[in-house]
Amino acid sequence: MRVARRETTEPAGSNDPGVSPPDPATLGYEQARDELASIVARLESGAGTLEESLALWERGEALAARCQEWLDGARARLAAARGDAGTTGAADAADEEER
Repeated sequence: MRVARRETTEPAGSNDPGVSPPDPATLGYEQARDELASIVARLESGAGTLEESLALWERGEALAARCQEWLDGARARLAAARGDAGTTGAADAADEEER
């Protein structure tokens, strides 16, 4: 018999001071995005101390950077599949401004 594991959007270790959350670099896009959404909700609620809020903010920044890495990688893969691997969104925008 297989027991379903309960998924949570709470950051790992958020309620257990002895457990550190996983390194954002090890997370997949969906995991990082879900944890980031949870952090945003917690920050918007205004609950917690200033120190807790700062720690959440820092974790959120790291998660947002990880999500951006995944999105940039996906964008590069799409560009490569289309045959325009040498261009990026930022470079395209800069080229358009110069014209």
